Amino acid sequence: MTAMREVTPADYRALMSGFPTGVAVITTLDTDGQPYGLTCSSLSSVTLTPPTLQVCLQSRSRVLPAIRRRGAFAANLLHARAREAAGSFAAPIADRFAGIAWCASPGLALPWLTDDAFALAECRLADTLVIGDHTMLLGEVVATRHCDDVPLMYGKRRYSAWPEPIEQS
Repeated sequence: MTAMREVTPADYRALMSGFPTGVAVITTLDTDGQPYGLTCSSLSSVTLTPPTLQVCLQSRSRVLPAIRRRGAFAANLLHARAREAAGSFAAPIADRFAGIAWCASPGLALPWLTDDAFALAECRLADTLVIGDHTMLLGEVVATRHCDDVPLMYGKRRYSAWPEPIEQS
């Protein structure tokens, strides 16, 4: 029997980069009204009843304490033309909201990226779970907004648009 070698972070990153996903910007307002946000490709549905989604953030993120204090976050699902916003919210810059159009969402008054998101889920923080160097947030979705648009995708360490459907013959 061959001994299995330990999976390195590079091995795991290579594996997961081959699994394309949609791109979201997770936003919140701190208790002083300061907006916070970051690009996230780790978002998924958990349950329909109650409607709940999960996002995973690095535990050292500056956004995480603001979400905990506010008790809420928004998942802005980006359309294919929002690569610049995705890059801004992924960059280590002081003001990620500079040059990004946003307004308070109608339900929980969270930052809604009006020019870059084709969909928005407003979430109350239901629970958290620390796993390794990340924290999983479970958010109960209390309001949604969406329009028909082409989602921004991320895989193989690059952005792309959702492909056109392949005709079945």
